[in-house]
Amino acid sequence: MRTCLADHLAPVIAQATKRVLERLGVEVIEPDAQTCCGQPGWTAGHPDQARTVARQALRAFAGTDTVVVPSGSCTAMVTHAYPELFKGQPEEQAAKNLAARTVEFTQFLRRHNLTPAASPNAPKHVTYHDSCHMLRLLGERETPREVLADAGVELTELGDSTVCCGFGGAFSMAFPEVSGALGEQKARSAAATDTDALIGCDLSCLMHIAGRARRTGVELKVRHIVEVLDA
Repeated sequence: MRTCLADHLAPVIAQATKRVLERLGVEVIEPDAQTCCGQPGWTAGHPDQARTVARQALRAFAGTDTVVVPSGSCTAMVTHAYPELFKGQPEEQAAKNLAARTVEFTQFLRRHNLTPAASPNAPKHVTYHDSCHMLRLLGERETPREVLADAGVELTELGDSTVCCGFGGAFSMAFPEVSGALGEQKARSAAATDTDALIGCDLSCLMHIAGRARRTGVELKVRHIVEVLDA
């Protein structure tokens, strides 16, 4: 599943995900009919609008074995929100089925014992940001760290790794001052680790942190984890 941000703002993430999986022997099919998963409408409190968009995802991914998503946020939308979003609807079972076979990228690698090597140009010493959806909804902390370790990348833990970066989708628009302050704090914490780059599994977090770093003069490189593995 391509995410909206990757599709429109950073297509290299979706392309890198496909390349990494194919090099590991995984057949990758990208349905042309896929669009947004519906998360913006859901988190903004408009379930009817979210359901309209999500129905397209149900149709686009019908019949697939596993749906791999390079985003903890979008994965959580499908696995946690879809069963609730479609409860009592004609698509309820289809939503539950899709939720059951949708998995975040690093989860997929670990569950299938796939160990891609780091790209020769990848940062060798990094720090890592735990996105809220990845950590709190998917309950996933270890798989990204294990993937980085398998790839031979040295990790220095970020002191406030589990603190929200401030993006939060609609939160960043409703509370821009709080969002910006959290993003700047995260950028400064990452820069203080004196590592080569900040790594994350959610493009939304990385874009927000990088944006705050640029605006506040913090020197910081950010990379999605798939970029580290894209040889």
